[in-house]
Amino acid sequence: MSLYQVQKFLFELNRDSSNQQSYREDPRSALSAFDLTPEERSALMKPDIGLLFHFGVNGQILMHFAAFHKIEWQDYLQRMRDGIQIHGPVREGVYAVTGYEGVPAHEQRLSRSE
Repeated sequence: MSLYQVQKFLFELNRDSSNQQSYREDPRSALSAFDLTPEERSALMKPDIGLLFHFGVNGQILMHFAAFHKIEWQDYLQRMRDGIQIHGPVREGVYAVTGYEGVPAHEQRLSRSE
C-alpha cells in the first residue's frame, strides 16, 4: 500500500487544471506516474470514496476529489461510512492513529462507558 502516493496524486489533481484534464481524458495514463497498487488504481479510477477512506486518505484531500466527481456532500460522507462498513477500519494515516472505526463502533463504545 502506498498511501503517500495516493494522496500525492490527489493533491496534485486537486490543485492543477492540466492534471484534471489529463485525468478526465485518460485516468489510467494520469495515474501512471505514481507508484500505486492495482487496488489503489482501481479505487482512483472508479472513484471508490469508501475504499480510499479505508486506505487512510485524508478527508480534506478526498473531499475535493469527491467534488471533482460531482459527488454531493451527504453522499460523500455516506460513502466514507460505507467504506468502513464494507472494508473495515481505516488502515493507515491520521484516522488509523486515532483508532476511528466508524460511527456505530464509536456510539457503541460511548454507550458502554455511560
